[in-house]
Amino acid sequence: MPEELMDSRTKVWIGVGVGVAIGVGIALARRKQDPWHSAKRISKRVAANTEDLAAEARKIIERVQRIYEEGRKVVEDSVELWSHGRKAVGY
Repeated sequence: MPEELMDSRTKVWIGVGVGVAIGVGIALARRKQDPWHSAKRISKRVAANTEDLAAEARKIIERVQRIYEEGRKVVEDSVELWSHGRKAVGY
């Protein structure tokens, strides 16, 4: 697997983790109950819906991968177009 792809995947997972942490933090900060009680309840809810969470995360990763692949195709096509343009002009 290319290093560039691994770097991109790592960055996506780090971004997902940071986003989840920020969301949980904001949700806990807005509650009037004891934060530990809220954290315990939220962790139980997340654990109960782990399969759903994993399925949705998989869908998001597949969409990001599809966007990455399409972007790569656009870049390849533009490089090819640039090459043809240079040949047509005589460079």
